[in-house]
Amino acid sequence: MNILLLGSGGREHAFAWKIVQSTGCTQLYVAPGNAGTEDIAINVKLSITDFDAIRDFIVSKNIGLVVVGPEEPLVKGIVDYLQNQPETATTPVVGPSQLGATLEGSKDFSKRFMQRNNVPTAAYETFTAAQLDAGLAYLEKQNLPIVLKADGLAAGKGVLICSTLEDAKASLKEMLLDKKFGEASAKVVIEEFLTGIELSVFVATDGKNYKILPEAKDYKRIGEGDTGLNTGGMGAVSPVIFADEAFMTKVEELVVKPTVEGLAKENIPYKGFLFIGLMNNNGEPHVIEYNVRMGDPETEAVLPRIESDFLALLHGIGTGTLDSYELKISSDYAATVVMVSGGYPGSYEKGKIISLPDTIIGTEIFHAGTAKNEHGELVNQGGRVLAVTGRGENLQEALSNAFTTVKEINWDQAYYRKDIGMDILNLM
Repeated sequence: MNILLLGSGGREHAFAWKIVQSTGCTQLYVAPGNAGTEDIAINVKLSITDFDAIRDFIVSKNIGLVVVGPEEPLVKGIVDYLQNQPETATTPVVGPSQLGATLEGSKDFSKRFMQRNNVPTAAYETFTAAQLDAGLAYLEKQNLPIVLKADGLAAGKGVLICSTLEDAKASLKEMLLDKKFGEASAKVVIEEFLTGIELSVFVATDGKNYKILPEAKDYKRIGEGDTGLNTGGMGAVSPVIFADEAFMTKVEELVVKPTVEGLAKENIPYKGFLFIGLMNNNGEPHVIEYNVRMGDPETEAVLPRIESDFLALLHGIGTGTLDSYELKISSDYAATVVMVSGGYPGSYEKGKIISLPDTIIGTEIFHAGTAKNEHGELVNQGGRVLAVTGRGENLQEALSNAFTTVKEINWDQAYYRKDIGMDILNLM
């Protein structure tokens, strides 16, 4: 079949890399894609939020499956739109409905969903600008540190952890009154701070059936030792040793099952990926947040460990036939190191020429913020530029392969963290 994949990041390059390995793939189109997807698929100059143009492209190229990578078009309702158009009503789409995408689009909506379905999560209350005084009073009664979350999408930057009451009150005022995160912080969720070890669990669901994909741990902050500003993600490893069989059984029973059953019970159409941010607190899982798509850069560590046909998994999600799919996962480790433009997550210069190694062993290079210049040279086009994933029989080997390749990649002002996975190695 012909497939249309929406997105342009490292996640989408990893999806494309896996999809084209399938014998079921006739032609893969990626909109808009990047310099990496250009080498294995056909990039299409379409905006991921231009729903009319996407519909017309699906019709013109006889697309048999649409895969939505990022959250923005999902939250804006692309699945509902395509299902309501006569020309695309029967085209399978991998991605939840607009209502389902509200699990990521609104922190308050997602917390209320968890409460209704008895999914373990942190205690919370939600406040608007009109309720500022009540919010300030609520803060005075809470333990520190305390977490403040912008209700809406804030490009991964809408979460603040405040260690003093003064900081928490000032931050709440900035978010509600000064619109620190724009309309995303028109509502603010004030949440109990959870302690433990964080991990990401990924679930594929067709709305009735589900498959739990390999788990991962990502590294959000720009500086080594998890210091400095938050980013979209500086690296990831999979599997993680603190997600043993006993813990993952609890995750399935206490989190995954009630979530999938809750979506069905509440008539929330959901055929897509569910990314569950979890805290492992002494062996007990608590949900930090839901995301309604695969994570980035976790995808670049998770997908290389899937041995079964990935396109068949996607087709099972989109057509509601996931129960017949047999998921096979490798016991190998995968470690992803993200290389970023100097200055990221602040301002950075684009157009720097990137030099890649001629040969790589035990490694995949996934493109994120890359493009080709007028001379056909590979250049940086975004903050997160490349995700380098090493494979190995153990974590040490996977990390060694990743860092060996990273050291052979060059461009002016390139930066990466040298401590990805080291905390887990120290636990082993």
